[in-house]
Amino acid sequence: MRKLKKTRIIAIIGPTASGKSNLGIFLARKFKGEIISADSRQIYRGLDIGTGKVNKKEQKLTKHHLLDVVNPKKVFTVSDFKKLGSKAIYDIVSHNKLPFIVGGTGFYIDALVRDVVLPEVPPNQKLRAELAKQSAEQLFSKLLALDPRRAKTVDAKNKVRLIRALEIILTTNESVPALNTNYGIRDTKYDVLWLGLKPKNLEKIIESRLEKRLRQGMVSEVRNLLSSGVSKRRLHDLGLEYRWIEKYLAGEITRPEMQRGLLRDIIKYSKRQMTWFKRNKEIHWVKNSRESERLVRKFLLS
Repeated sequence: MRKLKKTRIIAIIGPTASGKSNLGIFLARKFKGEIISADSRQIYRGLDIGTGKVNKKEQKLTKHHLLDVVNPKKVFTVSDFKKLGSKAIYDIVSHNKLPFIVGGTGFYIDALVRDVVLPEVPPNQKLRAELAKQSAEQLFSKLLALDPRRAKTVDAKNKVRLIRALEIILTTNESVPALNTNYGIRDTKYDVLWLGLKPKNLEKIIESRLEKRLRQGMVSEVRNLLSSGVSKRRLHDLGLEYRWIEKYLAGEITRPEMQRGLLRDIIKYSKRQMTWFKRNKEIHWVKNSRESERLVRKFLLS
């Protein structure tokens, strides 16, 4: 019996500031593709400068999916991403286009393209309320004791992620499933070419990009989110940039302290991203667009 051909997908991954968006646009234009953003924060409206979201001009170069789809006051989960991402892949392929998944949220990408069976653990509002009373440091210490493997890849200051991980562990009495191993993964219907970027001078790139974003108005972006009704607590859950700038706007720290602390934490975050990606032995770590183009051509002809 003849095997059905799997849907081909290009996944472009790497740590923050590594150049994924530019490479994704370049390759999507070359190979008649469309891009699915795999960034856990770019799905929120109003989080533009702080997340490095491609601007309107760049979006016109090639169609992008999963940008600006959720109000930042709401919580968007990996299950939501898998559902919308699967629909986006179907829509792209049905128009005879090639799906490019581009982003740095490895948790989301693995859940989508590896067809991970996510834990069937419904929200426990009582437990969440109890856990929310604790600081991020306390939650992380608890997670570290219960599931050291998940603690290595989670954002140690993101209370939403920490609470969800603890909710799964305390409900099932088991560790959070390891999404980038064979545990909990079904036979996927996708054939994926993994392209990875990791520039040697990443820390300098991160510093330069941070300075640029501050000049572009990242502080004003956070101020606008606050004025639109996004709570301080919610801003802290939306990532490093929003967490540090909120503290600065609240007068808790000076601007230089904010910038230094934010830079330090972004660099730490990039290292956690690499810890996740290094486990995937299928990734081709490419040096330039020419090498990427060659690999895509070979993949599509195979």
